[in-house]
Amino acid sequence: MFELNETQRALADAAGEAARAILGPTLREDDEAERFRKEYIVALGAAGLCGIPTPEAHGGLGLGYVDYALALEQIARVSASYAVSVAVTGLPQVILATMGDAAQQAAWLPGLASGQLLGAFALSEPGSGSDAASLKTVAVREAGGYRLTGTKFWITHGSYADVYVVMARTGGPGPKGISAFLVPGDAPGLSFAKKEEKMGLRASPTVEIVLDGVFVPEAARIGAEGDGFRVAMAALDSGRITIAAISVGLAQAALDVAVPYAMERKQFETPIIEFQGVGFLLADMAMKVEQARLLVQKAAWLRDNGQPYSMVAAMAKCAATDCAMAVTTDAVQVLGGYGYTREYPVERYMRDSKVMQIVEGTNQVQRVVIARQLRRHYGGA
Repeated sequence: MFELNETQRALADAAGEAARAILGPTLREDDEAERFRKEYIVALGAAGLCGIPTPEAHGGLGLGYVDYALALEQIARVSASYAVSVAVTGLPQVILATMGDAAQQAAWLPGLASGQLLGAFALSEPGSGSDAASLKTVAVREAGGYRLTGTKFWITHGSYADVYVVMARTGGPGPKGISAFLVPGDAPGLSFAKKEEKMGLRASPTVEIVLDGVFVPEAARIGAEGDGFRVAMAALDSGRITIAAISVGLAQAALDVAVPYAMERKQFETPIIEFQGVGFLLADMAMKVEQARLLVQKAAWLRDNGQPYSMVAAMAKCAATDCAMAVTTDAVQVLGGYGYTREYPVERYMRDSKVMQIVEGTNQVQRVVIARQLRRHYGGA
């Protein structure tokens, strides 16, 4: 029988309580105004939620991805925007904890894990989203370091982050020519262009960043030249688990609204949950949420236990984000006209869910990843 241990239950409860206290009072206002409050990340960090898998030696909690997924789910039940922020500022931590050197870890990890610093991950470009190996940002070697030039799109925390993990080309075409660099948010030559006006995640800033001859010392390179694609793919595998966990939180939040509404709302003097058309719909929603949650936890468990998890992470991301889109849409349907208004939060949950099927590799790309892994498993070329 699957059961959370005492630490996991306490962490999930604490994450939910902190999210409600910190984020709850301005949820609607910030969604409508597209306002991001960096101080909320500081507060979430003070609650221990910004560095859950980061080693204790570097200021984190030193817990696993199962714990991380549980906490992100609880934060997302309150605000998917800030759950994404916690996950995104966690990506540089994952990268540095596993691939950074001692100096890089000492310089950045404590601040990121505490929420005092905000991190970002800069891979996507105008012509290379899921096709990461075709990126065109270049890093030209010169005395003492590199000079980076290029444009990055869809960057969460663009203009707010204190440090960006930037993928840039140091060699020839393809994945072997890519390297990873740490770029401070105040680096000369780093500027910020268009802020996207989004359907959902409106309290999470998504901004185009421009690198115009940004100089970074050689010590800012993560790993060796040519390691960048490996850095990016490892981060994306981990990121798929976090996006999946956030999606489960969104779906659960929608279910938490839809079921009580269906119990209270009456038609023909009968609660609508008693009508098979609604009751079966809610039952299907609940099954989808539980299935997605268990798949996310399996992917996280595999990662925590050092077992191959790339395919299951892709499955979890695909299943959980499809679940979130379906369940939040059905929640709007259960609430009828009320679901389509801002009087209830299910319309926000639905808007926030759509992008989950796109980020960290679209769900079409996830299916490509899964199919390739299946081919290898069954002895294909």
